[in-house]
Amino acid sequence: MSNEHSVSSENIVLVLGGTGKTGSRVAARLTTLGVPTRIGSRSAQIPFDWTDRSTWAGALAGIDAVYLSYQPDLAVPGAPADIKALTTQAVAARVRRVVLLSGRGEPEALECEAIVQDSGLEWTIVRCAWFSQNFSEGAFTEFILAGEVALPAGDVPEPFVHADDIADVAVAALTETGHAGQLYELTGPRGLSFADAVAEIAAASGREITYIPLTRTDFIAALTSYGVPADEISLLDYLFGTVLDGRNSHLTDGVRRALGREPRDFADYARDMAVSGVWSVTAPA
Repeated sequence: MSNEHSVSSENIVLVLGGTGKTGSRVAARLTTLGVPTRIGSRSAQIPFDWTDRSTWAGALAGIDAVYLSYQPDLAVPGAPADIKALTTQAVAARVRRVVLLSGRGEPEALECEAIVQDSGLEWTIVRCAWFSQNFSEGAFTEFILAGEVALPAGDVPEPFVHADDIADVAVAALTETGHAGQLYELTGPRGLSFADAVAEIAAASGREITYIPLTRTDFIAALTSYGVPADEISLLDYLFGTVLDGRNSHLTDGVRRALGREPRDFADYARDMAVSGVWSVTAPA
């Protein structure tokens, strides 16, 4: 770990997924640091679209470092081929450094990690599972607002990681020396079942919010009724059905290794979000 910033005013960082949960936070932090930043999204001034490789060269032109957040997830079919093609183009464009957001406990993500590690780029891997922000910026937000969170999660403890911690680690890896060749597996400081997490949100928000265990079939039907996009439903079904089996329950020291501090706790997240009003339900006028 080092506080020595190695990105000069001429070096541009490309933030792929720059409008997403982690990418938007990474971009905001880079801007605050005065680091020239290019947002990689379909709506950006220089567009980037994972489904249109003709957009990649323009987005990579003049770039020194890339925050590589793949949409919708490294576990989906075709991800390794895209990661291979992107890193090949990045090397050709003389990109120097890449920070990959990877999935914890996902065999497909490990394949993508290996591609990045063998790319010839200076790399750092940031490996995570469930974000705390899934309850305030993701598919579960509507459940919280409705006061009934129905999930096929069982009793498995999950050490939810705060998206701000992910962004802090990514920015350190993008802008400081000492992170090249490091794999940071990030978790929060304790494990909670999904029922525990919902209970903490209820306590923080002062609302009655019930957790209801569901079958995967009923879960898919519920998400569909809330209008969640099909690709997001497919990913959540995979995560609940495959990854949430205890393989990620153990805590890791990735935040401490990367930043020299402890990770943010879920209770702090719940309190901050309750204060922000994101879970407030207003009566119809």
